[in-house]
Parts: sequence; structure tokens; C-alpha cells
Amino acid sequence: MVHGSKNAGAGDVICVECAPSFVWLSSPQNPMIRFSQITLRRGVKVLLENADVSLNPGDKIGLIGANGTGKSSVFAMLRGELHADQGEVDFPQRWRVAHVAQETPPLERSAIDYAIDGDTTLRKLEADLAEAEAADDGERIGSIYADLTDADAWTVRSRAERLLHGLGFSHDQMENSVSSFSGGWRMRLNLAQALMCPSDLLLLDEPTNHLDLDAILWVEEWLKKYQGTLVIVSHDRDFLDGVVNVIVHIDNQKLKRYAGHYSDFERQRAAAVVLAAGMIEKQQRERAHLESFINRFKAQASKARQAQSRMKMLAKMEDLAPLHVSASFQFEFREPLRAPDPLLVMDNVSAGYKLEDGTEKKVLSGIKFSLQSGQRYGLLGINGAGKSTLIKTIAGELAPLSGTANFNKGLAIGYFAQH
Repeated sequence: MVHGSKNAGAGDVICVECAPSFVWLSSPQNPMIRFSQITLRRGVKVLLENADVSLNPGDKIGLIGANGTGKSSVFAMLRGELHADQGEVDFPQRWRVAHVAQETPPLERSAIDYAIDGDTTLRKLEADLAEAEAADDGERIGSIYADLTDADAWTVRSRAERLLHGLGFSHDQMENSVSSFSGGWRMRLNLAQALMCPSDLLLLDEPTNHLDLDAILWVEEWLKKYQGTLVIVSHDRDFLDGVVNVIVHIDNQKLKRYAGHYSDFERQRAAAVVLAAGMIEKQQRERAHLESFINRFKAQASKARQAQSRMKMLAKMEDLAPLHVSASFQFEFREPLRAPDPLLVMDNVSAGYKLEDGTEKKVLSGIKFSLQSGQRYGLLGINGAGKSTLIKTIAGELAPLSGTANFNKGLAIGYFAQH
């Protein structure tokens, strides 16, 4: 049975308390997730073939693989939305599953209420309580109040506030409607719903998208404390290194488990590639030796039996498949013809925008700094602090509202905007 909030829409998190579409095999004494001999096709493409992997309760798993290898399909199987063509998914019966949808409906519901909707058990109890009170069923009301206490109902709002604050929402923003937020902020609300959902298995697909650095660090700490089993798809290696203790790699239509975080996986994978290459080279030498013996002695009666024996050995020899590493991507900036130093100097600059009515919206003031040639700078700040405004001012997209900005003669600026 799948429970959703009363106002559930296409973008709401789904809490699955017991999904009948799974093959439920695990006993309570052995609460593992097992993919056994899974073959999965999408159209004519084979994503997985006779793939096996086991996931232990409490594992924090990074699911990685090249684009198109089946990461989203594995998530869909874990959610019970997709069935393998062959094999079985062995799954604990009563695990609750939470995941983040990729779209959010433009609801008029407040952000904090939307986040609390992620706790579907609590929302169901609230609906049951309203029904019992309408029926004046005292015994049932008492029972539901006990269940609400067990569900931490009396602290849910403060928990939601802490969660939203960690994801970058101000206290005032928490009361704004979902429809008032941009797409990126709505994705944060979907993430908030998933984290509010009491779950045994949490599935997160690129959770750091749309998050600033402070929010990423907060989510990382939250996930470290998460007590259930976690599966993450992410291209952020630092995030994976900080959170996961297992890597599952989709490669060559197989699921391969590695212990440790992403950097550990890279070392183990590199060692396996070297080992596989050595084994293939050894096999090729053995094959060449057998073929040479057969060609030399197969026509000689005295050696015919030995030649036949080696022909059988050659026929039984299985071809070893090489392990391929992803092609390395290389990029470099062209050296500038000249490098003026300093590149630019700002003295008491105010940065911001001129509005349509001619008034000025000042975002930053008193900017005093210089950029030195050859240096690397990181610009940090909370959302709305003015990072983009400062970058646009440096790039020449916005003129300073006041103060002086001196750009060295011959300076060429490359600018890649966030949108």
C-alpha cells in the first residue's frame, strides 16, 4: 500500500510502507536487499544481464556508472515501479521507502506544511484523528493520540523548521507557498519531504543539484546520521566520499560491489584493471603456446594424442574480458598572450541593479579588493548574499552603482553565467 499526503501531486515524495509489486522474499532475520541474476532490457538495449549484488541494512551506497547504464532503472526496481525481465529482487517485507521526485506541483500550500507532508504516517494519523473526532469516538481518539506521540507529532514542526533551515530557507520563506518558489527551490522542498519521511530505505538521485555549499555540507552531515539504508546517485565525488561506505558500480551490464567510499573504489578499480590486463596477457601466451604445439605435432602419429589433448584444452579456455577504464577527459585553458597584474582593482564599489523606474537596488557596498594575476579565488556566501551580483560586476555585465572599478588594459574576461 502506497501512502501519500492529502495534497499529493506529481512532485511529492512517496513513502512506500509495503509495495506489493516487489518480490518479497527476505525474512525478518535477514533484512538484506539482493539482486539475484537480474536481466533488464529497455527496448532492445540490455542494461543488466545476470547481475548480482547484495546490500546490507544500514549500508550507505553510492550507485555509479556511465550515463545510460541503468542507474535510474535500478532505482525504479527498488521503488517497485519496474520489473526485471529475469531474476528476483529479494527485499525486506516491511521496509518503508522514500525517494525524491523530479517535479513539484505549484501548490498554494506553505513550504513548511509541504515538508511535513513527507511524514505520511503522521499525516494519516491526523486525518484519522479528524475522522474519529467527527464521529465522537473517544476510544479511537485516545488510541490515535498514543500513536501520534509515538510518531513524534508534537515536535514535527520544529523538526521541519530545522530541516528547512539547513536546506537554506529563512524563517519567513517557510510560510511562503510552494508556488512562489523557483524550480531549484522547489527541488529543495522535495528533498525536505524525503528527509522528513520516516524510512528504512532512502533513494536520492543527484541530491546536491540546486544546493549551495552550505546546504550540501548540511545534507552530508544529516545523511551521515541517517539510520536506514541509503542509496545515492551522484556525480559529486567529494559528497560521495563524505557519505557512502559502499560503491555499487554498473559496468558491462553487471553490478559490482566495492567496500569504501568513491576514492577507495577508484583505487580498487585501477588495481583490478591492471590485474585483468595481466591475466589476459598470460592467457594469450598460453593460447599461443598451445596453438604452436598443435600446429607442429597434429600430423605426427606419435604426438597425435598430445595434440588432441591440447586442442581440447584450447577449446575449453574461456576468453577473459578486459576491464575498461572510462576515457579520461582532458581540458586546458589557452595561455593568455599577456597577463596584466593586477587584473582589476575595485575601490569602495557599490554593486547592484538599476530598476525599471530608475531607482537603484544596492546589493553590496564598500567593495575594496584587487584580483591578482595567476591566483585562484573561491567566492562563498549564503543564497542571496550577492555572489552573482559581484561576479556580474567583475565580468562587466553590471556597471558599479558607485565607486571605481579599474580594469587593467588588455584584460580579457571569460564569463559563464549560472543560467
